[in-house]
Amino acid sequence: MSSSAAQPIRRISKRIAAIAPSATLAVDARAKELKAQGQPVIGFGAGEPDFPTPGYIVEAAIEAARNPASHRYSPAAGLPALREAIATRALSDAGVRTSASNVVVTNGGKQAVYEAFATILDPGDELILPAPYWTTYPEAVRLAGGVPVEVFAGADQDYKVTVEQLEAARTPRTKALLLCSPSNPTGSVYTPDELRAIGEWALAHGIWVVSDEIYQHLTYDGVTAKSILSLVPDLAEQTIIVNGVAKTYAMTGWRVGWLIGPSDVVKAATNLQSHLSSNVANVSQYAALAALTGDLSAVEEMKVAFDRRRRTMIGMLNDIEGVRTPMPQGAFYAYPDVRGVLGKTIRGVTPQTSAELATLILDEAQVAVVPGEAFGPSGYLRLSYALGDADLVEGVTRIQRLLAEAE
Repeated sequence: MSSSAAQPIRRISKRIAAIAPSATLAVDARAKELKAQGQPVIGFGAGEPDFPTPGYIVEAAIEAARNPASHRYSPAAGLPALREAIATRALSDAGVRTSASNVVVTNGGKQAVYEAFATILDPGDELILPAPYWTTYPEAVRLAGGVPVEVFAGADQDYKVTVEQLEAARTPRTKALLLCSPSNPTGSVYTPDELRAIGEWALAHGIWVVSDEIYQHLTYDGVTAKSILSLVPDLAEQTIIVNGVAKTYAMTGWRVGWLIGPSDVVKAATNLQSHLSSNVANVSQYAALAALTGDLSAVEEMKVAFDRRRRTMIGMLNDIEGVRTPMPQGAFYAYPDVRGVLGKTIRGVTPQTSAELATLILDEAQVAVVPGEAFGPSGYLRLSYALGDADLVEGVTRIQRLLAEAE
């Protein structure tokens, strides 16, 4: 018998243990925890509209809940009527011609993102990931066995990568490119010419494009968010579009997203989902159907508020010495470049990174922001302006007062 001690059994798999927690959700949870303790914390962390879901959508859900048919399993790919509505809206809203058979309804946009990566990436495949990026993308790529390759574009480029940068990052292992326009976390929107150039580059090199278009309706200053597939239709066999109702219709808690792609991708993603989670909750699907078949008047009302808050926030942030914030044209985020503040002493603390600065802001000003490390390089902060006007002004005023002490 061997006298050597038995090796401890690994409790958590390497694959799951390597996943970083969602920084945005962590910041939001910390802000809510401090509020529950009675502290006057203002949270700019969560990307979530502060409006209630429009009433007609809620009523459709109530009606669906009363229908016994909703109490049973439904097709893994989604209710046929909802898939048809998604295909119809893809044409009317984004100029993308598709059919219901090319749609998979998912449990929120996050599941659509993961299924897209899991369906096309093999271990070692590289996915080019423009930075700043949404915090979930690199973790979902790694979960699928892929390798995220970051390509950074700073405030001087309005946080948008160029074809030249993408080409410099391309290797024989490059399988896909992730695009998010309008962007989370920056609010930047690619122009049609920029998207067309990127699409033609991807087409020429046989690179998949995963296009996250969940903020497509939230644009300002007359800007329209185009789908890359509407500009380069020949990309249809190597493009996956992910979208959902969460942001447009203030439905973050309903958990309905979708994936649009070529037939083989949709078949594979549906097979994956049939084992992963089966169908999306039917009540939520009927709520999403009501949203997509209704008009956008409620959305337009929300956009008026978002636009007002956007202008207020950007103006106030740019009044801070050492802070530079491009005007976002979409979504509901500001992404200030705070490198001009780092290295300065504030109340006895000298933050060298945006993570340290975010901690200082929370501790001293009781304002929760997300540091740039969650989205790529340090030196930036993300603030959501999807919160009430009074809280927005109070929160940014606190940041102004704190950073005014920098020396």
